[in-house]
Amino acid sequence: MHSGTPHRILHIDGDSFFASCEIALHPQWAGRPVWVGGGRRGDGIVIAANREAKRFGITTGMACFAALKRCPAGVLAKPHYDEYRRLSREMFRIFEEYTPTLVPASIDEGFLDLTGMEKHVWRHTSAANYVNGIRERVQREIGLPVSAGLANSPRLAKLATDVGKPGFLEIPAGHEKEFLCGHAVREMSGVGTRRERALQSLGARTFGEVARLPSTLLRQKFGIWGQQMWLFANGRWSEPLLLELKDRTTISSSTTLPYDERDHSAVLTFACSESTRLVGQLRREQLQAREISLAIRFNDFTEVDSSHRFRTAQFRNSIFNGVLEGMFDDLMRRAVKPVRQVRLALWNLSPLDTSPTLWGTNDAERWAALDSAAQHLQTHLGKPALFTGAQLALKRLDQSYDQPKSKCPFVPAREMALSLWGNAVRGD
Repeated sequence: MHSGTPHRILHIDGDSFFASCEIALHPQWAGRPVWVGGGRRGDGIVIAANREAKRFGITTGMACFAALKRCPAGVLAKPHYDEYRRLSREMFRIFEEYTPTLVPASIDEGFLDLTGMEKHVWRHTSAANYVNGIRERVQREIGLPVSAGLANSPRLAKLATDVGKPGFLEIPAGHEKEFLCGHAVREMSGVGTRRERALQSLGARTFGEVARLPSTLLRQKFGIWGQQMWLFANGRWSEPLLLELKDRTTISSSTTLPYDERDHSAVLTFACSESTRLVGQLRREQLQAREISLAIRFNDFTEVDSSHRFRTAQFRNSIFNGVLEGMFDDLMRRAVKPVRQVRLALWNLSPLDTSPTLWGTNDAERWAALDSAAQHLQTHLGKPALFTGAQLALKRLDQSYDQPKSKCPFVPAREMALSLWGNAVRGD
């Protein structure tokens, strides 16, 4: 899969992103071991650790109290997801200046298409100088260290980044097979445990060993994926960078409450408030949902769940919350244990028609206008300014429930692209 001009795809990844964000927010921590704690109070398990902390053996998933034992002089930081998103947006805006095609992969990594740069931009410099200039700019302007890898495909570029961390690694065109020869196949993203074991059964643990297998054998055992793996291992797999905006299939939230809640009526108030937030997001994206699901996890980690399918897709708070209350009552009728976590999902989504009718605006259009005005007002004021009855009741019930943050700050490529460029998607 070769073209006249070799594809040059750059992968950039934030180094220990959450921990690096905390250091950017607190410059006095620079050079010290820093890790970010998850859980309800930011002291559960380690969700990110910088390189200084990793030298003490602090790893993701370790209990924070164990990390403090290993490194008493280190810094335990509570997560600030809104700040991480802000810094991520600033980082991607810099990336956007260097390429016509930018594909965000997560909150801290993305791919840039630099194909053809050697003919126009790198004539008086080198790829290394160019990419290191990007890295230095991100460090200087935002305070975040990033690593990068340059290769002929997104997969190989990501592998180059992983191998070259911290820093930059280029795999020159024509040297792909040589680079891959000694690397284990498990190092490539997309190779799961089952495929790794299946390749091992054929005597192939490294890409060099995969390259020596007959391509027909891999095609017979793995189908198209096996043929692609053989081409990749032999340095013959080159692919362009494409930005694909897939339709959203679900809008959901999973929230661990600040403490185990014994008052089930308070849990219902929170669930209705969270439902209102999700429905607002649904309408802002001009979508409607035909199904809603609710799951409750108790303090002993047992769960109950339920779902409801509407006859037609819905977009109004009152309809969703009415059904949600019934589902909650059915699930909690005999429950006595405190509630630890609430999960909500709106799915089976379809477009919401907000165009005016012959007789004027319809309900969908009016609700969309209201949501848009509320979002604009809250963005302008920088804090929540409008509340539904459920949200106001929740706020008055307990400040610890006010604006709960989701545990996962990951932003899908679709949302990241829309956030960066609106409807003018680059790289079509």
